[in-house]
Amino acid sequence: MARLIRTEKEVEGRYEEVWLLVEEDSLEQWPAGPRSVVGRPAERVDGAARARGEAIFTGDVHLPGLLHTAVLRSPFARARVRRVDLAPALAAPGVRAAIGPGDARGFERECGYEGAAVAAVCADTFAQAQEAVALIALDWEELEPLLDPDEAARTGQLLGSRQYERGDLERGLAEADAVVEATYRTQTVLHNSMETHQSVCRWVGDTLEVHISTQYIWGVRDDVASAVGLAADKVRVVSEYSGGGFGSKNDPGEYTFAAAELARRTGRPVRCALTRREENVAAGNRNSTIQRLVAGAHADGTLTALGGEFVNAVGYSGWSSMTEGPMQMLYACANVRTHTAGAKLNLPPMKAFRAPGFVEGTFGLECLLDELAAKLDLDPLELRRRNHTDADPRDDRRYSSKHLTECYRRAEPHWQRRHDVRARSTDTVKRGVGIASQIWFGGGGPPSYAWVRVGADARATVVTATQDIGTGTKTALAQIAAEELGFPLERVSVVLGDTARGPYSTLSAGSSTTPSMGPATRSAAADAKRQILDLAEQRYEGQMQIENGELVGADGTRRSLDELLGLLGDGQILGTGARGPNPTGLEVLTFGVQVAEVAVDVETGEVSVDRIAAIHDVGRVINPLGASSQVEGGIIQGIGHTLSEQRLDDPGSGRVLTRTLDAYKLPTIADVPEIVCELIDTPDEHLTNLGSKGLGEPPIIPVAAAIANAIRDATGADVRSLPITREEMLRALAEAREREKRGAPATV
Repeated sequence: MARLIRTEKEVEGRYEEVWLLVEEDSLEQWPAGPRSVVGRPAERVDGAARARGEAIFTGDVHLPGLLHTAVLRSPFARARVRRVDLAPALAAPGVRAAIGPGDARGFERECGYEGAAVAAVCADTFAQAQEAVALIALDWEELEPLLDPDEAARTGQLLGSRQYERGDLERGLAEADAVVEATYRTQTVLHNSMETHQSVCRWVGDTLEVHISTQYIWGVRDDVASAVGLAADKVRVVSEYSGGGFGSKNDPGEYTFAAAELARRTGRPVRCALTRREENVAAGNRNSTIQRLVAGAHADGTLTALGGEFVNAVGYSGWSSMTEGPMQMLYACANVRTHTAGAKLNLPPMKAFRAPGFVEGTFGLECLLDELAAKLDLDPLELRRRNHTDADPRDDRRYSSKHLTECYRRAEPHWQRRHDVRARSTDTVKRGVGIASQIWFGGGGPPSYAWVRVGADARATVVTATQDIGTGTKTALAQIAAEELGFPLERVSVVLGDTARGPYSTLSAGSSTTPSMGPATRSAAADAKRQILDLAEQRYEGQMQIENGELVGADGTRRSLDELLGLLGDGQILGTGARGPNPTGLEVLTFGVQVAEVAVDVETGEVSVDRIAAIHDVGRVINPLGASSQVEGGIIQGIGHTLSEQRLDDPGSGRVLTRTLDAYKLPTIADVPEIVCELIDTPDEHLTNLGSKGLGEPPIIPVAAAIANAIRDATGADVRSLPITREEMLRALAEAREREKRGAPATV
């Protein structure tokens, strides 16, 4: 039965009180462990289509009469458009329409960052559109930009500020036998999705059709409808395949509003796609942070105090992510105080990026704990064990499930390798092992819906208007439906990605897709199975079950499911399902630990990551093959963030300097270490009919801290700034040598 509830909704660490329509979840969870289909490795159901180039991404959509758009963007970090004249562009060959400031959402005269959209032109070809954009006459007033996050925090130029306190920080520090203080800095990082941000829009009568690379087709539908003044059902959004997003594609973007308006003016379909250079300037980023941290502990390692002053360099817009979250949530500590300021700067806006805030905050906290362990002469893993908590330290809420101690136990053999790893060090190459813990959200939530359709061919189709952003959603939903129905996996297909052809699904962000859509799919499959079994009882005597595509009676008699369902003819069985509510009064979180092994050339500063062992607690694992792929992808991305990736901005003008993939250094296959993946695979008994949590974000969270701690283990050098380039490494090594000269411990 459906009911309205007032509840707290979480996405990417942001909470809001909302009314939600939920339906009760009456299904019991499957027993723990691998089932017939669920919990077994499965190749992607759409893998062959992707490999053969048959998958239709937004970049592959070519509608009849398609026009192409080029966007004029601000070359200044802060400026005002005094005058704009579109006439020269409109007179250029092939040009069909142009828009200027105020003609579409996101196109403004006041430009707060380089790359802000001002005008756009659509033409028969992209080259013609680019040539026409260059003809637009503009009169600019360049203004002084604000680029320093500390200055923004001091002067109150903020996009949010928050404080948190429990206990008494000063008292906790006074009681401590050891105190460490340090400042950590993380850099601006770019998403660099394989498919750039883009949309194709066309008007079909009074309905706007939007093909878009997105993580949230329903959110795009609502935002576009609001922007163009349509009822939501008059906007159809299609995204069958998407070439990645990592958090940057949760909203329509100004490119969609431009395409929609230009399509309206021309009566033809219009594409607006960011180039790679635009992508590296105006598509969003993981913002840089400054973290001034302090920690205190008793001699036995019990934490007495944790404090942090956090500055998030948000940019011109966006939101201030929860960089302080790990400090507040990960360990038992009675005295904690944090202050977080979101600096509004004349730099390109941030967008969510795979565990926003927690990647950055975990780097600072986990490195600080290792420095504290060294000062106390304690084993870093033991220090973490001693400060484990069985309830959320913010409000004493119990966890729906938590197996972090089991993660630590499984990490022990990897951690014990450090003695042999260190022994392989030479005079010039030092080797070490580091560890870091992980906490994140990932419980998902309602509402989300699915249908399961079964026809006379004894095949099932899962229908839902969610999106697969490359994470294997189609495969996971097919496995869940096949398991519940009792069908072989090859008899189940999945149709998704179209708001006009399926029920509502939540966004693919915050590690929420599988824990939100999975339970709805199982409920729909269970409804369809009940109907099939009702038909079986009408046709045959006695109760039956479905196993591997056959009807099985209580006495073991097997009958053909194909024969029964063949009687349907043109009839269909339609099962419907909804995602039930999250457990009341319990905190749903994910946990994990990673152990990294590194080699550091102390002469050149080169850091090589040799091995990372990742142990994560994310509830029931639907597809171990897909899950391990997620872990590997998160770790590889984390290595890039740790060692090489950084958007560089001119400190005087605010212009972005790293505009291409030549300048912005992503990791390559040569940077990939041995990766060992272990998943606890214990269902959360309180969470939905599956007990599954999200895995998209946890693997990236502890990578940087584990690598930095391994560097400290190898060299004695405290690395406190990302990325750990050769220059940064040599600086840290020099500091370690100076510290050794002064009598402080160092191993170099």
